Amino acid sequence: MKKKFMAAITAAAVAAAALAGCGSGSGSGSKASADGGAASAEAPTEPFGDTIKYDPSVAINDGKDITVELWEWGSDELFQEIIDGYQAIHPNVTIKLVNNPWEDYWTKLPLALDGENGPALFNVHNSYHENLINYLAPLEISLEDLQADFTGVEAHVIDGKVYYIDYGMMTGSVYYNKDMWEAAGLTEGDIPKTWDEMREVAKKLTIKEGDRLIQAGLNFNDDFHQNYLLGLNYQLGENLFLEDGRTPNVTSDAMKKTMQMLVDLYKVDGVGSENFGEKGSDSFGQGQSAMVIQWGHYYNTLNTTWTDINFGVFEIPTFDGNPYAYNRYNGESTFGINKNASAEQQAVAQDFVKYFLANDDAQIAFNLAMSTFPAKKSLADSPAIMENPSLSVLAEHIDHYIWPGPMPSTMETSLKKAGQDIFFNGVDIDTALNEAQETIIRDMKSSTFQSVEHLYKYAK
Repeated sequence: MKKKFMAAITAAAVAAAALAGCGSGSGSGSKASADGGAASAEAPTEPFGDTIKYDPSVAINDGKDITVELWEWGSDELFQEIIDGYQAIHPNVTIKLVNNPWEDYWTKLPLALDGENGPALFNVHNSYHENLINYLAPLEISLEDLQADFTGVEAHVIDGKVYYIDYGMMTGSVYYNKDMWEAAGLTEGDIPKTWDEMREVAKKLTIKEGDRLIQAGLNFNDDFHQNYLLGLNYQLGENLFLEDGRTPNVTSDAMKKTMQMLVDLYKVDGVGSENFGEKGSDSFGQGQSAMVIQWGHYYNTLNTTWTDINFGVFEIPTFDGNPYAYNRYNGESTFGINKNASAEQQAVAQDFVKYFLANDDAQIAFNLAMSTFPAKKSLADSPAIMENPSLSVLAEHIDHYIWPGPMPSTMETSLKKAGQDIFFNGVDIDTALNEAQETIIRDMKSSTFQSVEHLYKYAK
């Protein structure tokens, strides 16, 4: 999931233009030129923001020159745009952007933070929470103000303090090939709301020559564990972890029902095959499969890699139309502040994070670049967000998605192995899921993970 996300981030140049031209009211610090690019920075002079407000008249570091580093793993243009806006307000501050490839970032960053010369600011991904938390300084913004402006803040509270929050939420939706849809005689009125309807639509989209599959109606190869097994359990009222927040719940009836549905889709309905392309996402992009469930990053992938596909997006179906929750989501995180940086550098970093949180243009640009739904409540119906179909389909039910916390990777790898054993090695569902449960428990013995599913708004 993370590497795919990194590929999607290359679309950020488009969003950087949005950052320059989304409107001056939120004080992005730049204006759009006639050709859509960023013109010279124009610093705002009035405070902006919702509950969290940024006052550009307040001097930073007493007006004395200061340089800090911001480390990130991709999309220099997007990050540079917000840096330029901030530096236009505070010309005495230089924020040096340092790009590290994703594969190297998580090795180099902890080593740098452990010393005296680490970056004052750095990009955070919650999957590396345990590696970073001991180096983070808490945000100097009140919990009440953060909660007033952003969704999901409660899940990030540690002993009353918040070290980073989500600026956007990413989850799975159904991507469908509109040309295949039309050729099958389907209309928008046929967009399925339930899994029974989804199965019927998938059958209509499937093309075979004898026993040979030519076009898959639905393809979930390679990522079924991420997009089905680690999310549809919520639709059936089951969490991924038991009440203690640590014991996996992958042998639940909900997990077994979801796994059985996947088996039936291929083995009974014949809408796809485990041998029909290694990856469902690639098969869809190559015009061989009519539907896939993918997370928001796929929208950017289709627009940059598979540009010939005429696609649409609809919300993930549910089992009965009235789910406990539609799916899980994962957040894209705000910047971390290095607690080992000098007091002067930390003050700049704190101010920069506040600028980012108050800046609607920046929030929109980052969410469009990552195809994430804004966590900032005031942007939930933003026209720029609603123009992105992968985001607009989430708007109605976004509060019915659950974040379980920064899950240990063994949840994904163990469930992927379970599915592979079922499809390729003839292992029965109960045995495969029991083995996954045992592996996850063993792998998590040294983990400090604690599920935050109980913080879900509609938790039972």
